[in-house]
Amino acid sequence: MSAGVPTGRTNGFGAALLGRALGSDTARLALIVAIACTVLAILEPNFLTDFNAYVLLRGIAITLIVAFAQLLVLAIGQLSLSVGAIGGMTAVLTGGMMELWGAPTWAAVIAGLLIGAVAGVVNGLLITRTGINGFVITLATASAFTGITIGLNNAEPFYNLPAAFVAFGQARLGPIPAIGIVTILVALALAFLFTRTVLGRQILAVGGNPRSAALSGIRVEPIIVIAHTLSGLLSATAAILLMARLGSAQPSIGSDWLLPSFAIPIVGGVALSGGAAPIASTVLAACLIALIDNGLVLTKADPYWIQFLLGAIILGAVGLNHLRRGSGAASPAAPGHGA
Repeated sequence: MSAGVPTGRTNGFGAALLGRALGSDTARLALIVAIACTVLAILEPNFLTDFNAYVLLRGIAITLIVAFAQLLVLAIGQLSLSVGAIGGMTAVLTGGMMELWGAPTWAAVIAGLLIGAVAGVVNGLLITRTGINGFVITLATASAFTGITIGLNNAEPFYNLPAAFVAFGQARLGPIPAIGIVTILVALALAFLFTRTVLGRQILAVGGNPRSAALSGIRVEPIIVIAHTLSGLLSATAAILLMARLGSAQPSIGSDWLLPSFAIPIVGGVALSGGAAPIASTVLAACLIALIDNGLVLTKADPYWIQFLLGAIILGAVGLNHLRRGSGAASPAAPGHGA
């Protein structure tokens, strides 16, 4: 008779460990991303090429910052429909400063970032001062920002951008794009914000329950303005990086950001009700959606399927989050608390 743990108990322990390991959104998304990479590598040999990896990472670098811009607003339980419009306005104004005014690259970039931040301040102040839902406010400001973008230069792009600026957008180290360095720094900064700073905890507290946050001494309105300001800053950052990648300042920059800006954070586990900002799972969600996009391109699928799948993914993720909250609320009382 052999000593040791019975096989049934060992299997049960292993299953429990596996269930615990996959109990978080981050772990589940990491597994799905790994499976998706494996499947694409088997089905499409071009997936593993250096150039395809560069294209994939270059796309993730931009869309992830756009997703972070939306994430900051979702964290306070609001929505922003103006992330793309802020990006387009920033691109045109920054490109105009570079081409028409001959401004130094560093000065134009800083001014562009400030434009995005100011646009975020406008959103935040309009929401807090009027008490109107952020959905309505950002819908209106998105239209206003788009009007500014088109009216400033009659929707004409700027092509004569500084060579060093464009070179940065095209530079890479193997498959790793230079613009990806900025994305990594942004992700690390946000992770630090939400896990190590008082401001980050206050943003999540306001998103979780504004009334309780106010009763605990948090000034809710300034936090809302700060969240929108940071969102505008990140929208401008994404626009400037995309300008460098394209080599031009297109008024159409940001026009297709709205759907991915919601899809990535929601797939990453962000609740529409606010109070959460999972950075790692948002990064993985961006990778997953980029893999789906890349896989469809490699298989020469109809590009309209990308939009369809993004919509289906959003619906599935929102439905899953709703079911989780429902099951949590309906869970039986713990032993000892019943009648």
